Amino acid sequence: MRIILIGPPGAGKGTQCQRLVELLKVPHLSTGEMLRAAVRAGTPEGLQAARSMEQGQLVPDPLIVGMVTRRLEAGDCRNGCLLDGFPRTLHQAEILDDLLERRAMSVDGVIELAVPRDELVRRMLARKRADDDPAIFSRRITSFEEQTAPLLEYYGRQEKLACIDGLGTADEIFGRVKAAVKRFERSRSVR
Repeated sequence: MRIILIGPPGAGKGTQCQRLVELLKVPHLSTGEMLRAAVRAGTPEGLQAARSMEQGQLVPDPLIVGMVTRRLEAGDCRNGCLLDGFPRTLHQAEILDDLLERRAMSVDGVIELAVPRDELVRRMLARKRADDDPAIFSRRITSFEEQTAPLLEYYGRQEKLACIDGLGTADEIFGRVKAAVKRFERSRSVR
C-alpha cells in the first residue's frame, strides 16, 4: 500500500508512521528526515535545503521531487510505502500521481492528522528538536495551512482521504489510523 500522511508540523505523523511500518511492513519515507540527513551530511542538496528550512519555507520542488523519486525507485518501495512530508503542494501531488502512474501504481489512501494550532505549539515546545525555533515553527504551520491544505480537497475528490482526529493518546490515534487503512484496503480491492 502507498499511503500519504498529511498534517502540520508536530501533528504526530512520525509516531503514527512508525506504528504503520510495523503493521504494513513497508518503508517510511519522511522527507523531513531525508532533508535533515542531507543537511547534516553537508551535501549540495542539504545546503540548498538548509537555506529554505532556516527561513521556514518549503524546499524547492526540483530538490524534494528528486529525493523522493530516487527513494521510490528503491527496491524496498516496490510493495508500497508511507509518504510523510510529501506531497506538500498540489503541484507535488500531481507530479507524484504522474510518477506512480508511469509505474502502474497509485496512491491508495491519504490520512490527515488534524490537530489545533495551540496543541501543535505545545507539542513543539515539549519535543525540543534543534530545528524547532518558535518563530520558524509558526511560519511552518502557516506554510502548511496555505500550501498543503489544498491537498485535502484534491484527495477528497479522489475519495482517498481519511480525516483523523490527531488528539488523544498515541494508541487512540493509531486506532483511528488503522480503521482508515482498513477502508483503503477495501477500496483497493474494489478497484
